Amino acid sequence: MVPTHALPQTGATGAALVLGSDSLHAEDVADFARHPDSREISLDADAGARVAAAQRVKDELVATGQPVYGVTTGFGDSCGRHIGPAKAAALQRNLISGHLAGSGEPAPAEVTRATMLIRANCLARGYSGVRVALVELLAGCLREDILPIIPQRGSVGASGDLVPLAYLADMLTGNGTVLHRGEPRPAASALRQAGLSPLELAPKEGLALINGTSFMSGYAVAAVRAARDLAVVADLCTALAVEALQASAGPFEPFLHAHKPHPGQRASAARIRHLLKGSKLAIEHQDRVTANPRLTGDAFQMLRAGLQDRYSVRCAPHVTGVLNDTLDWVTDWLDTEINSTNDNPLFDPRTGEVHHGGNFYGGHVGQAMDALKLAVAGVGDLLDRQLALVVDEKSNQGLTANLVPPVDDADYGSGLHHGFKAAQIASSSLAAEALKNSAPATAFSRSTESHNQDKVSMAATAARDAWQIVELVQNVAAIDLAALCQAVDLRGSDRMAPATRAAHGLVRTVVRFVDEDRRLDTDLAGLVALIRTGELTALLAASDAEAAGELPEQPRRCRVH
Repeated sequence: MVPTHALPQTGATGAALVLGSDSLHAEDVADFARHPDSREISLDADAGARVAAAQRVKDELVATGQPVYGVTTGFGDSCGRHIGPAKAAALQRNLISGHLAGSGEPAPAEVTRATMLIRANCLARGYSGVRVALVELLAGCLREDILPIIPQRGSVGASGDLVPLAYLADMLTGNGTVLHRGEPRPAASALRQAGLSPLELAPKEGLALINGTSFMSGYAVAAVRAARDLAVVADLCTALAVEALQASAGPFEPFLHAHKPHPGQRASAARIRHLLKGSKLAIEHQDRVTANPRLTGDAFQMLRAGLQDRYSVRCAPHVTGVLNDTLDWVTDWLDTEINSTNDNPLFDPRTGEVHHGGNFYGGHVGQAMDALKLAVAGVGDLLDRQLALVVDEKSNQGLTANLVPPVDDADYGSGLHHGFKAAQIASSSLAAEALKNSAPATAFSRSTESHNQDKVSMAATAARDAWQIVELVQNVAAIDLAALCQAVDLRGSDRMAPATRAAHGLVRTVVRFVDEDRRLDTDLAGLVALIRTGELTALLAASDAEAAGELPEQPRRCRVH
């Protein structure tokens, strides 16, 4: 049985998530989505009044008989079909039923939780014209971990995530199948057991639930959280690669990165340098210089020790630094998105007016996710290149081919085992797939719905791609980590730095030393779990904080006059 090493869940530990307060952060949403028992959910003190005020505006407009898009008219290109107020509620039920057209595997539970929390926050801002009871039911389902089963595919990312979010709306009306604390059940039964009552959708409420960016944002916040952990793991891999290859620690010195001061690059270099503190396997640049005799005159010699390592080691902070900096601005964009009112139309309680627009368009999420997936795929390629160095006897500085343990008896075992040969092939396949999937989804806008939706964001596809690329690269990282730990064991793990030795010890709880050919998939799955749950990242947190505190001030530029 593969150990999952799940983080402990002992009830609410973090600050409450307050819906409708414009204070929701992507990291908080991702934390809740992973560990739903860790945070309480509450409604902002003024949210109820704001929601009710917008509902009254909507009800008054409907009562006058004037056309309001999606409330007393059809949807999309059918908006020219005006219906009377008596039919407005039935229109919402038909809207939901007609959009249950998704396909593909269900979205992961953490993506669904994030989706629900983000949608509840959007409606709680108080401009969508829904009832407070709808927001409270969404929050209640989150507290009881009642999740709709949402197919991954079907959204074009403008008019929001119509098809995926229809499954959420369907659940709130007591229809469909849900997961109740992980167990599949009919929605009506799960709601009843939790003491919750399904709602019959009022005018606008079906549209308010599905006409927004919450599904793409749910994927996005989950991908960002996992990618942030992955950036730390990538720096650990680089530190281990330095030790395994007896490479130079010089490329991570502060002087170099202070003179190309991208924050993410500096942070990555500082982390690697700190992880290597105390290592007897990494060497200093000056040691390489002094290993070569000095030359005078016109003499010539071949250096005994090369002065520089390959790019996948020496330039690692420049690669992972791109991911670090991408994560920062992507998180800023997501914080804005998940605290927005992104449906249509919106109601202004101050003026009593309705406003028709396009806040459901997912352009910012799509652009952010296309950038993120490219940065993550680049890190995956970096790790695969490090793995290729360490298994190749032509480049691994005296280690065995494919990290096969040397045998004392040449007649026993010699030539029978192949170590990490197949694992490296698998890593190459995963890295290639990640790179292939990094093509921009937002470039593939389609005119749809009778050319009403004639420019769409494809942001849900971009976000799902980002999530899947993160998963692929987590597997690349697991293979790289396993091979690097094998390499340092062959080199002499007693000479490792304290920080890398601690990580090595955790890896060894799920991946034992490969002394002969055996299946590795089960071991690697355990290591992927360490990465996905954040346990490996948590182990490095103290070291990471020390490294961040040691970043020197950026040097002042000297200008030539």
